[in-house]
Amino acid sequence: MDILQTILPDSLDADAWRDCCLLRVGEMARADRLAIDGGVQGYALMRAAGAAVARTIIDRYDPGTVAILCGPGNNGGDGFVVASLLAERGWTVRVGLLGDRDALTGDAALAAGDYTGPCDPLGPNILADATLVVDAVFGAGLNRDIGGAAADTLAAIGDMPVIAIDMPSGVSGDSGEILAGGLVQATATISFFRGKAGHWLLPGRMACGELVIADIGIPDTVLDTVDPMLALNHPALWAKALPRVTPTSHKYNRGYVLVAGGAELLGAAFLATRAAQRAGAGIVTVAAPIQQGPLYRLALESAVIRSIKDTRAFIEILEDTRIGCTVIGPGLGVIAAGSHEKVLAVLREGRPAIIDADALVLFESSPQTLFDAIKGPVLLTPHDGEFRRLFPDLADMPNKLERARQAAARSGATILLKGYDTVIADPSGCAVINGNAPANLATAGAGDVLAGTIAAFIAGGMPVFAAACAGAYVHGAAAAAFGPGLIASDLPSLLPAAIEKVRSQTVI
Repeated sequence: MDILQTILPDSLDADAWRDCCLLRVGEMARADRLAIDGGVQGYALMRAAGAAVARTIIDRYDPGTVAILCGPGNNGGDGFVVASLLAERGWTVRVGLLGDRDALTGDAALAAGDYTGPCDPLGPNILADATLVVDAVFGAGLNRDIGGAAADTLAAIGDMPVIAIDMPSGVSGDSGEILAGGLVQATATISFFRGKAGHWLLPGRMACGELVIADIGIPDTVLDTVDPMLALNHPALWAKALPRVTPTSHKYNRGYVLVAGGAELLGAAFLATRAAQRAGAGIVTVAAPIQQGPLYRLALESAVIRSIKDTRAFIEILEDTRIGCTVIGPGLGVIAAGSHEKVLAVLREGRPAIIDADALVLFESSPQTLFDAIKGPVLLTPHDGEFRRLFPDLADMPNKLERARQAAARSGATILLKGYDTVIADPSGCAVINGNAPANLATAGAGDVLAGTIAAFIAGGMPVFAAACAGAYVHGAAAAAFGPGLIASDLPSLLPAAIEKVRSQTVI
């Protein structure tokens, strides 16, 4: 049996997960060790890494003066390999080393020994006359602030073009956190075998520039032992599970979505409803307060509008077992009578549900009440502010990935923690970072569209985690297709084309 497949949430492709996985620093070290134990020489891996960096530089830049900043570990060893290869190609190479060359050990010492050019102590003077900087000081594994000559030299780089090896110095490979003294803005970052969380989580993502992942000879089979629990979102993970319309389809088996409408911010429910329809749901019913029923009917002519006068009437609608997913929160209202009870009623049914926006805020004073009510497959979709209301003790953790994972474990729900670097985490610990969302998605109502999109996928038969991954990616693809000037009401009509495009993206 495929061990990785047994630990992944339903409907995710294990082979694609191997291709898309992101490794923690410790997992990358383990992958290196497994490769070496399997017969790959450690120095061969270092030479391959340096060659990948040198090849990138040669392809992009004309020969000039390069300042190669080397640290005392294997990252510095990679830098020495780059120095040797660029010198052979006619570059003027200036190497600055943090520490004593004679103190280097292992493969880094071998690389330094093979480099026959000059090597000076690391300092800002190394940058003089350079047209390019190679940052090989610290890699992804750094977990402390930077000071002394390293900090002074990195600060002196300014706006010079920088090729970073593995990770810009000072960026945590596990969290993307910028450690004090280490802000380097790379033009490109060359990493190896698989990416790291810090390449994709803010603020580290912005420091990396263009990300290149190079093959250095580590066999993919090591992943069967490492069992990575994190991946970069990609259609190959879930595209085969997207709902499809067939000749035997009818409105109910295409997916029945219920949207709980509110009395004030009607537009939020409108957006969620339109998104669910455009994302493929066969029928969307809106439970609307009786006074606002005519407005809902006027705006949503292709949805079923059920006017409700109280919570009891809402519960009666929930009794329809054909409902495949309920969305509650967009425009619900935090002071409207019965809102709290409606959320709990949705959860009591034990069917798939998306709890968003106001439905999250309602439980600020008693988040455990919400968590205790979760019995079935549930998705919570907070932005940072809503997350803080439900998980105040986790909100200030610098590692967004761990925030989402701990929240999922505590709540028993899948967590979609929104942002430019959206993280989706399952209670089991599996997580995905979404990397395709453009900045123009930072607009009012975009989250309502996301909720409706995911609801359509869930109602169509996708498990919650896979549907959340698919919804986040499709949402980003639709926004990217529109470009500048996007408002939330533009998004629903863009969803069908985005969905069809990602269906075919099953190869990475």
